[in-house]
Amino acid sequence: MSATTTLSPKAVIFDAYGTLFDVHSVIAAAEQIFPGRGDALSQLWRQKQIEYTQLRTLADSGEGAAHYRPFWDITLDALRFSAKKLQLTLGRSAEKRLMDEYACLSAFPDAVPALRQLRDGVSPARPRSRIATRANSATATATPTAAAPAATAVTGAATPAPAATEATARAPGATRPGLAILSNGNPQMLDVAVKSAGMSGLFDHVLSVDAVRAYKPAPAAYALGTQAFGAQPAEIVFVSSNGWDVAGATWFGFTTFWLNRQHAPLEELGVTPHGTGAGMAELLDFLSTLACAGRPAHVARAATANRARHSGRT
Repeated sequence: MSATTTLSPKAVIFDAYGTLFDVHSVIAAAEQIFPGRGDALSQLWRQKQIEYTQLRTLADSGEGAAHYRPFWDITLDALRFSAKKLQLTLGRSAEKRLMDEYACLSAFPDAVPALRQLRDGVSPARPRSRIATRANSATATATPTAAAPAATAVTGAATPAPAATEATARAPGATRPGLAILSNGNPQMLDVAVKSAGMSGLFDHVLSVDAVRAYKPAPAAYALGTQAFGAQPAEIVFVSSNGWDVAGATWFGFTTFWLNRQHAPLEELGVTPHGTGAGMAELLDFLSTLACAGRPAHVARAATANRARHSGRT
């Protein structure tokens, strides 16, 4: 785990599927094809998709990439297995429709506005939200206001001073962080997904693990981010909605933000993200906290106490 979080990060890197793109936006189509089974199919499809990526990369450990297959192929394999498991008859037309839906997943409503704000280089506003951050209590003090309540701090952490309540231009000489996607998706999938979601031109890099033929959480996959920006892991904020992905990224050394859209419990892996929130507003708040802190915040190694305090809140 990194010893410090980054100050005014050089880059913010986003996971794609489940973080920017709603993988369960396929439920409506699945429900039309299989009435009453759409949600079950979508949930199992996603579970097997992730499982297959991890199994293939694990099997390739130390042996090259003999078991690697592009994410599109794995997605199709996962769909076919899930239909069989649920005893659903998946004909060619149904299969094509569901895969077409997956190619053009809906973006979460908060994704594009937040990305544009970051791309425009304005300082994030502090929203009316509660985020969990990890910092040393000696580095900051809380000064809550009625308009901008202080963020909720975890055990061993301090609540930062409030930022501005409205987005304002960055100070002269300040630069926006680089923006990127780092995804398991293969390049063709990501190209279609980014365009269909209205995100064209918002990223400096759209990075696919296909370049290293190893899926996250393999270190080689995360290293694509540091290589793209010429930065150390701690100088990059990595954002994902997937708990396992955030754990892997934290182990790699990234400053991490768990976009916990599903209000899931923290994974029992002995690792805690540097920030947690339910949406992009909380991410902007977290980035504002880093920018306003004045110095790096020491990472508290109190994962057990953190989980105990926030297990019902994150």
